[in-house]
Amino acid sequence: MDRPKFGAANRIWRACGASYRGYRGAFKGEAAFRQELVVALVVAPLGLYLGKNGMERALLVAPVVLVLVVELINSAIEATVDRVGLELHELSGLAKDLGSAAVLTSFVLLGLTWLLVLL
Repeated sequence: MDRPKFGAANRIWRACGASYRGYRGAFKGEAAFRQELVVALVVAPLGLYLGKNGMERALLVAPVVLVLVVELINSAIEATVDRVGLELHELSGLAKDLGSAAVLTSFVLLGLTWLLVLL
């Protein structure tokens, strides 16, 4: 049996490096990510403060994190589409629009969750 080229710890270390490069790239190249990060840095602590118990705190903070996750995925979709080609194509536009719709949906979830928990 062949020994793995990299041990588990090395794979985890390499994955962390890739994640760091992803965060750095999103922060440097994506204005929407920077704006949403500012929102998260305000809203997440507010959710921790306003939540009356652990469940409410989780419900208020989780959608904020989800917005960032969806924005990272949207940025990955946009980068992939742009890498394939910059010419206008119906499917390329649809892919970018779907990613944008996913981000908007995550913001709607954030707003609805806050309304339901706090009202």
